[in-house]
Amino acid sequence: MFDIQSFGRILLIIGSLVAFTSLVLMLSGRFFPWLGRLPGDFHFRRGNVSFFFPLATVDIISLCFMSF
Repeated sequence: MFDIQSFGRILLIIGSLVAFTSLVLMLSGRFFPWLGRLPGDFHFRRGNVSFFFPLATVDIISLCFMSF
């Protein structure tokens, strides 16, 4: 049966994974300065509004994680 302690452990594990992933993403700019500036990444700017969609970067990261 599913009890509150199991649910707490699951939330703790998910929170730890999110914190670790965010730390890796924050530090990735130092080690991979080209990440987010690839030819397939779209950046639109009009007036005070800016829109950025890293299509090529997302594809490369997805391919890396699919190999695991």
